[in-house]
Amino acid sequence: MKIFRLSAILAIILACAAAAFSYWFYRELRKPVAHSHSTQYIEIQRGSTPDEIISQLSSTGVIGRVWPLRLYIRFSGVGPRLKAGEYRFSSPISPLGVLRKLEEGEQRLARFTVIEGWTRWDIAAAMARIPELKLANAEEALALMNDTSDIRDLDPQANNLEGYLYPDTYSFPPDTDARAMISAMVKRFRQVWREQLGDQPLSSNRTPREIVTVASLVETEAKLKEERPMVASVIYNRLKIGMALGIDSSIIYASKLAGKWRNDGKVYQSDLDRDSPYNTRKVRGLPPGPIASSGARSIEAALRPAETDYLYYVREPSRDDGAHNFYSSEADFQRGVQALRAWERARDLNAAPANANN
Repeated sequence: MKIFRLSAILAIILACAAAAFSYWFYRELRKPVAHSHSTQYIEIQRGSTPDEIISQLSSTGVIGRVWPLRLYIRFSGVGPRLKAGEYRFSSPISPLGVLRKLEEGEQRLARFTVIEGWTRWDIAAAMARIPELKLANAEEALALMNDTSDIRDLDPQANNLEGYLYPDTYSFPPDTDARAMISAMVKRFRQVWREQLGDQPLSSNRTPREIVTVASLVETEAKLKEERPMVASVIYNRLKIGMALGIDSSIIYASKLAGKWRNDGKVYQSDLDRDSPYNTRKVRGLPPGPIASSGARSIEAALRPAETDYLYYVREPSRDDGAHNFYSSEADFQRGVQALRAWERARDLNAAPANANN
């Protein structure tokens, strides 16, 4: 009887110890650990064993006690599912949180931003500066942009992707090549195009290429989102009466095509005189195609312009945010131009003494 009682007590002690250990083990695996590497990537190399991975993460402080996690991996069978990659572990993070990330896999993502209003030359130059894309130069990226297979259904006339490389910030793994990056930009354009088009059918007298061309003109002319539908209305109103668009950004584009753009922000007489279908001072109608990458608001403005009788706009001199005044008559427009010129002369006079002292 005495032996039975001792055995029962021992069994209870062991059961309590097992329960206490299980509770401690449970808490240990779920207890967040703070570390100082949350903003850094930690590379887990291909072929690393679970023990090697745990040791590496322990040495960086991402994992505290290693043996509970090693024991869990051994009995759970999760070891073969841990993936190589480049990881960022938030701080604090629990050992089980670390394992979940290792099971899901993670790669370091590079970021690439396309700015609204950029041309394909701008985009190609930016791509050439990204080491991960392994481009010899910008010309290599430009050559890839001549493949229009991804937009042929939208724009059978296109001989390059100008206007169809959507301005956005893209995250991509380091093994991405330039062609895939360009495809991602086109895919994003098509997504935004569908969103903006919605259930509305295109006007029978406007092709997608023409809409995208108008959007690119709006993008390069309007700085304020609320003005974009009005700028679009000016473009359409001028087209309706056969009036030259006279948009400087398209004239600059013509100079870039000719390799003559001086890239100093000024439009010279030689630019205005250039014979080019993109010179909207000399040639009536839309330019042959888009001249820049347009954001969603410019695409929306081209699809749904404001209803106005405006034919002109000129910068509002009292504001520095790119605002314009809009006019229906040439006389009012000329008065607006004179007011802007007077403001510019006064600004230059006020700035002259300061410049003289430099």
